[in-house]
Amino acid sequence: MSLLAVIASVALVAAAPPALAADEAPEWLRQAASSSLSSYDKTVPAVVLYHESTMNVDADGRVVIASHWAVKVLTREGRRAAIGRAVYQTDSEKVKDFQAWLIRPSGTVKRYKKEQVLDMVLSDDDVYDEARQRIVDASDDAEDGAVFGYESTVERKQVFTQSEWYFQHRNPVVLSRITLNLPTGWQAEGVTFNHAKIEPKVAGSSYSWELRDLPFTTPEPASPPQTSVAPRLAISYFPSDKSARMAQAFNDWTDVSRWLSQLSDPQATPNDAITQKARSLVAGASTEIDQIKAIAAFVQATHYVSIQTGLGRGGGYRPHSAADVFAKNYGDCKDKANLMRAMLKVIGIQSFPVCICADDPIYVRKEWPSPQQFNHCIIAIKVKDDTRASTIVEHPTLGHLLIFDPTDPYTPVGDLPEDEQGSLALIVAGDAGRLMTMPVTPPEDNMVQRRLEATLNPDGSLSAVVREEATGQAAVKFRAEYNLRARADFTKSIERWVTSGANSATIAKIEPKDDRAANRFTMSVEFSAPSYAQLMQGRLLVFKPAIVSRREALPLGAGARKQPVILNSNALDEEVKVKLPSGFDVDELPDPAKLDTPFGRYSASYQVKDGYLIFTRKLITVGTLIPAEKYSSVKSFFERVRGADSAPVVLAKK
Repeated sequence: MSLLAVIASVALVAAAPPALAADEAPEWLRQAASSSLSSYDKTVPAVVLYHESTMNVDADGRVVIASHWAVKVLTREGRRAAIGRAVYQTDSEKVKDFQAWLIRPSGTVKRYKKEQVLDMVLSDDDVYDEARQRIVDASDDAEDGAVFGYESTVERKQVFTQSEWYFQHRNPVVLSRITLNLPTGWQAEGVTFNHAKIEPKVAGSSYSWELRDLPFTTPEPASPPQTSVAPRLAISYFPSDKSARMAQAFNDWTDVSRWLSQLSDPQATPNDAITQKARSLVAGASTEIDQIKAIAAFVQATHYVSIQTGLGRGGGYRPHSAADVFAKNYGDCKDKANLMRAMLKVIGIQSFPVCICADDPIYVRKEWPSPQQFNHCIIAIKVKDDTRASTIVEHPTLGHLLIFDPTDPYTPVGDLPEDEQGSLALIVAGDAGRLMTMPVTPPEDNMVQRRLEATLNPDGSLSAVVREEATGQAAVKFRAEYNLRARADFTKSIERWVTSGANSATIAKIEPKDDRAANRFTMSVEFSAPSYAQLMQGRLLVFKPAIVSRREALPLGAGARKQPVILNSNALDEEVKVKLPSGFDVDELPDPAKLDTPFGRYSASYQVKDGYLIFTRKLITVGTLIPAEKYSSVKSFFERVRGADSAPVVLAKK
């Protein structure tokens, strides 16, 4: 995932200060360190005292960005906040100044020397990346009560006349400010996300936005990523005379689509080698969808390697040519999507790049047309009207579009990674480009069917075999776990799952089987638990028929909820058949349960037949975002589900 995310997330960095003595901190840092602070909970690791950047824009598109940043360490964990960095692109940017200081609780100052400022790659995952960083790591020097600060100046040539500003990440903030100084006659517009609209202070061609006293963002289970919780500002700036624009500007999403199409379309031209390979891949495929699957499997197997060049000139959005990617057998997300486009073109199937935010389904907002909102590239494939799949969207002019991620190695055609479902994404198709909501697969497509057969003995011991068949994203999760972990670690994870329901269980056999073509993962586990049922008063056996736990459990937090709840689309269908011990009759059965809400359904039932207890439960959750004020209904639903899952059966000696 590398659609120039580094440009969008550059840590804006402060004008060169006057010369200071070796043991002296600059005035701005001393003032920040003397700030009067609120009383914070002991769980708050650090507080950002001061975060300010000033962007000075020239008419020729050159921008000088100056920033100051200061943080106070409150706990041992907070020492990790005592790190300063300035990110830059080697092809178009220059760090002109970078300095850092640490003010200890005693008042003494450590000024970091030039040799203590490291220059290193921004991402270790990329084979080559022109994004680098100047960094000072003071975490080992910092102690509780210490204040760390840094300032730097970065000069760059703009690709877009747009920028983003994050007022906060997770720690509380005393003051956060972004100032934009534009040439005479230029103007700026700001769009606020995750906060009430912030009006700028305007003086001529200077704009300034700020927020103060932002509280700590407490992590909550099943909440959106921090990027969709913390306040941020999207800024666009431009001369009043549109013809004088020196860098790319976007009036709407069609503009973004046109620009990206110009970068990507010429790179999707198949050569003879690609043509020959594509035809050989589909030689045995009789239907359109089978042809697409054959090519998709090949592209998924192409190695993911990120090589980022020309970032400061828009290169982070331009894929390498399909011919180069095919010849070298590696590429990043946009390269893999581009290669698949070229191969589909050989067999007469049209397709389009799709720009998306892969790790935050609610990050992209339609109010700000900008490619900087995306960090990943997938593909939309034009298919026939009679082609059916849960991941098809209907474009108003392009028709049936099958959405697919060629980078994800575990999700086949017809499915879409869970964290991409429901998000806004841009279909890059020139004038026909459109921001569309990605499909959400129905819960029944992401099903775990579980059948458990067990024998309960008079002493409370139990032996059992559980068989699971997972489909859709449920299968993808199991597939990823199975392939990414060493076999010993995978076995331990299954043991933890079984013993979380059947305490002290011993695993005898694990038999996993993966069918990628059908997007199905099956597994059989044999185990025994020496004291599963509790023998009471020598005559009662008490046990839970829900012998193994559900995999998709929602941790329920206490107290009021501050953030929305994200529920995923999945389903569980389970039948447990327990052979009852001789000499015992069923004395008490739990009441059947049935719950029905807009976001989830649950049922549980019990039956005694031919010496067996048959327990069934079904749980369906609908992929949705639930506002914090409705959390009580979510909590109540899952508490009742948990109560029904934990309900015991009582057997009595005859």
